[in-house]
Amino acid sequence: MNCQSRFCRGQDANLIARRWFLQQCGVGLGSMALASLLGADKAFGGTKAPTAPHPLAPKQPHFKPKATRVIYLFMGGAPSQLDLFDDKPMLAKYNGQPVPKEVVMGQKYAFIKPDAALFASEFKFAKHGQSGAELSEALPHLAEVVDDIAIVKSMTTDAFNHAPGQVLMQTGATQFGRPSMGAWVVYGLGSAAQNLPGFVVLNSAGGLSGGTALYGSGFLPTVYQGVPFRKSGDPVLFLSNPAGVTEKMQRRTLDLIKDLNEQHLGALGDPEIATRINSFEMAYRMQSSAPELMDVSKETLETLKMYGAEPGKPSFALNCLLARRLIERGVRFVQLFHEGWDHHSEVVKGVKDQTGKTDQASAALLKDLKQRGLLDDTLVLWGGEFGRTPMVEANADFGRKLGRDHHPQAFTMWLAGGGIKPGITIGETDELGFHVVKDKVHIHDLHATILHLLGFDHTKLTFRFQGRDFRLTDVEGEVVEKLLA
Repeated sequence: MNCQSRFCRGQDANLIARRWFLQQCGVGLGSMALASLLGADKAFGGTKAPTAPHPLAPKQPHFKPKATRVIYLFMGGAPSQLDLFDDKPMLAKYNGQPVPKEVVMGQKYAFIKPDAALFASEFKFAKHGQSGAELSEALPHLAEVVDDIAIVKSMTTDAFNHAPGQVLMQTGATQFGRPSMGAWVVYGLGSAAQNLPGFVVLNSAGGLSGGTALYGSGFLPTVYQGVPFRKSGDPVLFLSNPAGVTEKMQRRTLDLIKDLNEQHLGALGDPEIATRINSFEMAYRMQSSAPELMDVSKETLETLKMYGAEPGKPSFALNCLLARRLIERGVRFVQLFHEGWDHHSEVVKGVKDQTGKTDQASAALLKDLKQRGLLDDTLVLWGGEFGRTPMVEANADFGRKLGRDHHPQAFTMWLAGGGIKPGITIGETDELGFHVVKDKVHIHDLHATILHLLGFDHTKLTFRFQGRDFRLTDVEGEVVEKLLA
């Protein structure tokens, strides 16, 4: 019989549909009758389906951790380390002159020629705190807490452009499909949050070059992926019940769905079914927990002023305050995305604009965590996917002037809390800020160090997929001992 048969045409198609239903629905009516005779609890595997284990239940790491949770302030677009952290007087001396060929060594760039002119920062730098850490005048608020952070001036990456750079920073690989760092952390530690996801994502700027892969679960069960909270309205879509649906009706419906899913889980053992069960229950609990979380109006005026946050007005500052509220409620990993640092033109104007939006709140977050006794076991990270060139980008065709191109060879990040040694600066770049010359820290090393602070041997936190054991650091990575308190 083929699709040209009379059974595929006209009214006889209905007969085929009925026959298919009687034969296939519920594995056939005969199977359904047998299931009734045997008992529903034995129809799908011989015994009553077990209650699904909570996939986000807290777990023990390999050894005692220094940090139990993470807040990651990701500055998408790549902040200019030369205008914020890495002062280079030699750039001022040779400003406007072509970069020496021996320094560039054949490096290719996205938008500038390798012999582009050197470009000195227009920002003034000064030493701050007891540590004497050097910061740009564009970071006055960070200067107030500089003794609480560790600055790494010697970060380096393999990625050249934004999407692969962001994916590498978040997942440890430039290919799509790998689990994000937040997913790895929740997979390894579970979550202490009862009424919120273990991994929450807050975005205060535009779209992300790396897309949802930056907080996805890859080949891990999807229960570990980040849950984006919206900027306005319900934090998560469809959190409110439709008109006419009472709480009792909803609870009875969810209980029935849960029973059916648990039977299915007992028969198949598919972890995605456990994810589905957890998602339904989490959404139900979040109907009360999420609105309470997002309502910052009960925070003191002093706290709101410290962050520069306004209730009901989406901003990076509000997200920093929400990050503190999330970890207070047991959330394991909070990812803040702020995409606005891609300054191919007028880098000075761009840096001022972005630090104006982020500097006060970043420093306030550290102050707030510290005064509440949360900083000791909360690891805070700040940084982008790579750095910016010591050479100027200028292109009349694109309308660009006084900008900086992508620079994977060297960039700066800072870390605080959670076992990080405070008040230190590690790593150095050459006198033009082009290459790392001391204490190079690759992204894999950063990931290894983060996992170490969370109590994991990064070589042993693995997941078997397609015949091999994968890990966040792939086959590389060394713990940066100088960062450890």
